[in-house]
Amino acid sequence: MSVRSIRLMSSLAVIGAATALMSAVPTPVRADEGMWTFDNFPIQVVNDKYGTHIDQAWLDRVRGAAVRLRGCSASFVSGEGLILTNHHCVVGCVQDLSTAENDYVKNGWMPGVREEEATCPGQTAEVLTDIIDVTDRVLGAGAGLEGAAFNAARTSVTEAIQQENCAGDPKLTCQVISFYRGGRYALYKFRKYDDVRLVFAPEFQAAFFGGDPDNFNFPRYALDVGFLRAYEDGKPVETPNHLTWNPNPPAEGDVTFVAGNPGSTSRLLTMSQLERLRDQSLPIQLIQTSELRGRLLEYSTSGEEAKRVALDPIFGLENRFKVYYGQSGALTDPAFMAQKREEEADLRQQVAADPALMQRIGDPWADLARTQIAARDLFLPYYQLEARAGGGSTLYSYARSIVRAAKDQARPVEQRRMSAAAIAALNRRLAGEVPISNDLEEIYLSFWLSKTREYLTVDNDQVKALLGRESPEALAERLVSGTRVGDPAFRQWALARTPAQLAEADPLLAFVLANDDAAKAIDDQWSAAVEAPTALAAERVAQARFAAYGSNLYPDATFSLRLSYGQVKGWTYRGVTVPAFTYIGGLYERATGSEPFNAAQGFLDAEQQVNKDTVYDFVSTNDIVGGNSGSPVINAAGEVIGAAFDGNIHSLGGSYGYDGTLNRSVTVSTAAITEVLRNVYHQPQLLDELGVD
Repeated sequence: MSVRSIRLMSSLAVIGAATALMSAVPTPVRADEGMWTFDNFPIQVVNDKYGTHIDQAWLDRVRGAAVRLRGCSASFVSGEGLILTNHHCVVGCVQDLSTAENDYVKNGWMPGVREEEATCPGQTAEVLTDIIDVTDRVLGAGAGLEGAAFNAARTSVTEAIQQENCAGDPKLTCQVISFYRGGRYALYKFRKYDDVRLVFAPEFQAAFFGGDPDNFNFPRYALDVGFLRAYEDGKPVETPNHLTWNPNPPAEGDVTFVAGNPGSTSRLLTMSQLERLRDQSLPIQLIQTSELRGRLLEYSTSGEEAKRVALDPIFGLENRFKVYYGQSGALTDPAFMAQKREEEADLRQQVAADPALMQRIGDPWADLARTQIAARDLFLPYYQLEARAGGGSTLYSYARSIVRAAKDQARPVEQRRMSAAAIAALNRRLAGEVPISNDLEEIYLSFWLSKTREYLTVDNDQVKALLGRESPEALAERLVSGTRVGDPAFRQWALARTPAQLAEADPLLAFVLANDDAAKAIDDQWSAAVEAPTALAAERVAQARFAAYGSNLYPDATFSLRLSYGQVKGWTYRGVTVPAFTYIGGLYERATGSEPFNAAQGFLDAEQQVNKDTVYDFVSTNDIVGGNSGSPVINAAGEVIGAAFDGNIHSLGGSYGYDGTLNRSVTVSTAAITEVLRNVYHQPQLLDELGVD
């Protein structure tokens, strides 16, 4: 899929969907369903079902080896900071390190010695160290408040909790996370490493063999693997708590665990929320993703360099489009929606049968239905002017961060929202060297401006303010060609300037500054009219769910560390049985010589050396969604046996429900990784570090 996380506001979009889904709400939980937090994992259920002997010590070891990357998951697999993840989680880094003369995306990144491992711009590696319940404190902060006051109180208390526990230490990350749609809150404390270097990445064609046609499908023949290394003070980090590498393939029926950071699910949304997603959010996201993909595809045909720089953005857009398409399919499936209505009706009936509970929570479903009316009215301006402002432009993102920091620092100290630690973190981000393609930047900006004009209309005051008398294309060209925001030194200089100085210093900064008040105004409206009442009502729905089904439930995914359990198992659909395994030999049988089914040259050259009977990829019943990319797949002994990189087409329903008869995660096996490191890529040092003879 790549199971990469899609970073959209949870109130705007969710990841996943398909037909024939089963609910995640009723108890007991069905099949191998659930993305469980490490402080509420059903140890006894798993041990009873699979005959395993996992305990709290086992969980602690796995938690300490799990790694959160930006948008992906990973794990430590050696005592010297070596990190296993997916190729599609590191391909952005590979592209950043590439040039027109050295295309490492095409040819692979395989340095011969550790000294040649190169820093991935902006990448971090975080390990969860503490989970602290802060529910009472967070809920108490918003008690009796509504709208903007409610949001301000909640923001204030979460920032205070985070500051108290991390105290601005750059080696730590503190994050207050909402679970059960506001039913519980916990502080997650991470040890952070911000010097992460690329160790190994195969050719893109080896990692993504089969391309978009094979994406979200199985059988797969993809080597979607990459290795990173965490450094500190210029030296590899010592990581004694790491997973042991098992070079042997699993067998059918073996129990499997996936430790990672699923990005976002919406299994606990009400019908009114799902219907607005179906009718408004998803159609717009589908249309815009498809159109932007078309523009990038057209650009990629203009030359070899254009093809190179557009490869990863196109990959991401194709993945996103297929996910949205699957979401739409689920929410337009009558059987699925009927099942969701039945579940909601059952919960509401249980509330109605308990007068004390009904008195306490009122009717949050009606409140959420009213909130959707406000959301429908505000969605388009909020989406275009705030949530998707810049259309994916890196330069615009930098410029907006600088402008908003400058505006915040211009306020009296007691009114500032950004702490000194936040400013320091922003400064580190701005200092990073990140290659930027001006051609792509112009495409992103002009597309955003043209869609904003289309959706909000030519006569809209903010559209007039954005464009003036320029066309979207001319304005984008002027801003990109004239800005200095692509220079890290200039970005750091700009961060220390006043808003007035920024307006004079750079055309892109001036543009953002001129339009930011309107963007923040619609953001404030959305926050007060949609986010605050949604949070209040969702908390009461959570209370109802706890009262009806008990507390032993897993929460929706929030890109926080979770553990799922399952087993290696194929599936049968419409009379066709899909086996659990593919083998390296199948790659050569599937290869046609034409994209996207052209085998990587390294594999062709090594055909006589590789063991074609080696298990390549396999499927399991583990419940995962976007964000789990790179998650270690672990056996009952706590050994890593693969890295999860995809799901089958049925797993697109992961956001709204889980069907254990059909949903499958797709994993590249450590057996295959070991085989190709030995006989295709000749990496004896890496194999030695993994403990493989």
